[in-house]
Amino acid sequence: MKPSIYFVTVFILILLLLPTAIPHDYSDALRKSILFFEGQRSGRLPKQQRMTWRSNSALNDGRNLKTDLVGGYYDAGDNVKFHFPMAFTATMLAWSSIDFGRYMSQNDFRHNLVALKWATDYLLKTVSQLPDRIFVQVGEAQADHDCWERPEDMDTPRTAFALDAPYPASDLAGEIAAALAAASIAFKQANPKYSTILLNKAVQTFQYADSHRGSYTENPGVKQAVCPFYCSVNGYKDELLWGAAWLRRATGEDYYLTYLVNNGQAFGANFNYFEFGWDNKVGGVNVLVAKEVFEKNVTALAAYKDTAEKMMCAFLPETNGPHMTYTPGGLLYKHGSSQLQNTAALSFLLLTYADYLTTSSQQLNCGNLKFQPDSLRRIVKRQVDYVLGDNPMKLSYMIGYGEQYPRLIHHRGSSIPSFTVHPTAFGCSAGWNIFASPNPNPNILIGAVIGGPDVNDKFIGGRTNASETEPTTYINAPFVGVFAYFKSNPKFS
Repeated sequence: MKPSIYFVTVFILILLLLPTAIPHDYSDALRKSILFFEGQRSGRLPKQQRMTWRSNSALNDGRNLKTDLVGGYYDAGDNVKFHFPMAFTATMLAWSSIDFGRYMSQNDFRHNLVALKWATDYLLKTVSQLPDRIFVQVGEAQADHDCWERPEDMDTPRTAFALDAPYPASDLAGEIAAALAAASIAFKQANPKYSTILLNKAVQTFQYADSHRGSYTENPGVKQAVCPFYCSVNGYKDELLWGAAWLRRATGEDYYLTYLVNNGQAFGANFNYFEFGWDNKVGGVNVLVAKEVFEKNVTALAAYKDTAEKMMCAFLPETNGPHMTYTPGGLLYKHGSSQLQNTAALSFLLLTYADYLTTSSQQLNCGNLKFQPDSLRRIVKRQVDYVLGDNPMKLSYMIGYGEQYPRLIHHRGSSIPSFTVHPTAFGCSAGWNIFASPNPNPNILIGAVIGGPDVNDKFIGGRTNASETEPTTYINAPFVGVFAYFKSNPKFS
């Protein structure tokens, strides 16, 4: 064999032996997924702020109702504080700490608790006037969306909206109760006094939710403010089960066990159970409650575990019955305005259920077929790697991760020069010139997971394409736990 042919042959063999995908740095992804929340902060920022292009904002929130509603998170690329999805974000940050905190480094765990506390400190304010009043939202969504302004000098109305008893708010109050109860578990060791405060307020908030049954968006004044952005389309009964489930886990009290047993079927725990997100909690309720069946054999709750198992089986194409949908590139796909919010939340449930199966030394039963917990973990691994760049577009949908990620995302603060660089306000009209600019965002919103591609794995991108390029807090929050797991389990790396 001639030397040239020999070397070419060896080179081809080496290429064939190389892995098809570059291993991902899940530790980096975890750190950045938590850091993202600092870019969403509202209020007076602490000295420890690491996302340094952000500054203080919205320091008079709540003034129109003579209360303090400073703080919390902007939900997405705008400057409104919607309390319903903010509470879900807090619940998922707490759940990430509770079930996946053991996989985090001490530093990552601490930063996640900081992110969680930024939310729960604010949520305590939203229920500070119970049992008489609950606060719903700060900012007028339509006026906010009519302007493209950074939060530091926005001049749109910061109207706070509230509901007074006996108007119903079961979904909003139920989610806040869930968030505070879950957070009480997350803080139990690190901050016992704060944990007790959270739990006591969670109990009171759930009582309000259950006593004033109905959706918060049934109220005309609130509906006009919240809809169509965060209408409670799925109703309120799932949030009552969700709140009760977290209070059962936080307190161990039989009252919440009885509540779950008596209301499960009536409240639809076995209906529409393939869904999980800021609006529909049914999938999460079934998985969360299943833990007690696995660990304590509480047979009274077996119906929740059975439904959770049906949901898990739907992710596996080998099984009979309904199946989840995947894109040609392998992304778990459910129709919605922001694709990756579904991927994130459902991936979290898959991984959590796999953990419960492993802990109890059980398999997933799908009719005559049985699956090891790793079958579910492999599905989640595919989703995570897709998000981080192993996809047909060869793009990371996490901003700041890797070299190839979208530079023009739909986010006001990220797209407008920071207050430190440009102290003069841009104003509503001038902001739209930046919005239309082809220039990359000057401030990198590190760790933000954006909306993502369509059902065919296509991604057009651009600041004007909000469904694809807008980040949200409730996309990132479930991914915190997911990234933590894969960081510490090398057999999946």
